Amino acid sequence: MSTLLSREFVRHFEAPRELVWEALADTKRYNESIGLPKHEIREEPQPDSSVRFFATAKLGPFTLHWEDIPQEWAAGRWFRHRRLFLKGPLKQLNVFVRFDDEGDGCTVRYRIEVEPAGLLGSLIAHKAVFAASERDFFRVADQVEAWAQEQVETPYPTEPLALDETHSRRLETALGRLDASRYGHGLGRKLADWLLSAQEVDLMSIRPLKLARMWQEEERHVIELCLEAVKDGLLESRWDLLCPRCKGAKLSEASLDELPQGAHCASCNVSYDRDFARNVELTFQPAASIRKVVHGEFCLFGPMSTPHVRLQVRVAPGGSENVETVLAPGSYRIRTLEPGPERIIDYSGGGFPAIAIEEDDIPVGAEAGETGTVTLRNRCARPRVVIVEARDWAEDALTAHRVTTMQAFRHLFAEDVLRGGDEVGIAHIALMFTDLSGSTALYERIGDAPAYGLVREHFDFLSRIVREHDGGVVKTIGDAVMAAFTEPESALAAALDIRAHVRDFNRQHRGSPIGLKLGLHAGPCIAVTLNGRLDYFGGTVNMAARLQGEARPGEIVVSETIAADPAAADILNSQWMEQDRQAIRGFSNPVSFRRLPPEDAA
Repeated sequence: MSTLLSREFVRHFEAPRELVWEALADTKRYNESIGLPKHEIREEPQPDSSVRFFATAKLGPFTLHWEDIPQEWAAGRWFRHRRLFLKGPLKQLNVFVRFDDEGDGCTVRYRIEVEPAGLLGSLIAHKAVFAASERDFFRVADQVEAWAQEQVETPYPTEPLALDETHSRRLETALGRLDASRYGHGLGRKLADWLLSAQEVDLMSIRPLKLARMWQEEERHVIELCLEAVKDGLLESRWDLLCPRCKGAKLSEASLDELPQGAHCASCNVSYDRDFARNVELTFQPAASIRKVVHGEFCLFGPMSTPHVRLQVRVAPGGSENVETVLAPGSYRIRTLEPGPERIIDYSGGGFPAIAIEEDDIPVGAEAGETGTVTLRNRCARPRVVIVEARDWAEDALTAHRVTTMQAFRHLFAEDVLRGGDEVGIAHIALMFTDLSGSTALYERIGDAPAYGLVREHFDFLSRIVREHDGGVVKTIGDAVMAAFTEPESALAAALDIRAHVRDFNRQHRGSPIGLKLGLHAGPCIAVTLNGRLDYFGGTVNMAARLQGEARPGEIVVSETIAADPAAADILNSQWMEQDRQAIRGFSNPVSFRRLPPEDAA
């Protein structure tokens, strides 16, 4: 009978526990840093709808096979991980890491347990596993302390990848194109240096919004940088279909027209539909000609891989766990790793309500537990992994809805469209229609060539302002423009900037002023491919176009839907407005809206 062998390493940090947790609980980075190989995961659904995870990895001349037990953790406090080997000199390997406050800093206890399969396994545990674990833990701990004290930029430093002459020339050529583009924003060299120096875990799925936050740059600038970098050969792009439960990308395609209308997540054992605004994400990887990224996992279900998950704890059938943790007031979703019911809890502080897991329900106890403890009960006849996740977590996903409304995407990726006959429901989009008033008279008054020049100039500044507000011009119809935005306040801010620009434009062209009419509305619509580009159809589109028709020259007409949006309302509070209500062609009842007159008339 084998014996469970264990070692514990203790390290005190001057840095606060929250910072040390952020680094050491990032188990993917930790494993890459200490040189563990990537492994392939095989997911096997079970008759009870749960999923088992089997892994394979090459370690030198050896091939390792094990069952990966999903990690458990209480955010900021502890995490543990088990691997059950299917063959070889070891039966299992367990890691438990605990974080405790101590003075102004914290103490971390790193315990590793090994169950050998025989004498060789015992020798490997003592001579290799324990020795390497101790060396690696204290080396990384030194790096984390230096990072927390702001002595180094990252707790996991890497040596920049050295390129040979051919690859270096290729990189410089791509950078030249990127820097010459209007979408580079002077960030090309920064991107290239990061691609060559970042950990591989960062490069497997590059998210521009996360990169913008890390670099402290404008989101639009970094999104445009990544889009242009694909065209210039620095990056490759892919569309990911995310699982709404675990947020993992379970299906990826190179183009939108290859993306199916739904997918199945083997990890959660659930099927789900495609939703442009929620679970279709555009991500990036380095181009293989610059830096090849190997497929695989450094760690499965690590705490910092899903930072919105505050608790992930396995509870035995009929058992209960009192988990030591502190949850901040807020809204939480209670679910299990396995398919099953969900429950939303709005927590105001104090004792957290006791949670019970049943097959078809998650009842929440009226009684509150002790402050600093969460009680989990499993009333099922099978083990359940209980998850408590914060709902206010800001995701870094660049959704298809957001990126396809951006001018840079429509310019650079005009060919990336849906399949013919395919359509996608968009839950909410903000649309702007503009039209030149009296353009026919303008041509007659100043002549075709000068008038055409003014019209082209008007298209140019419209496109520029729409782009600056994270929108995109969908199409032009004669002298009219249709533009799309993800958020109503972006559409409204763009309209106000356009109005101001037209005022200044007319002061410079007093002999040939233009009158621009704008209409704004927001709501659901359908995205389709028409004439080789992404387009939008539905009642929201029709209403936005009709509201533009109600505008007088120099005026913005805003729907009540836009005006009711909190962020847009904050902008409108500083504007002179007139209330109006008119019968509008195509709509059975009169429509209420707001008029924002020309600035000179306000």
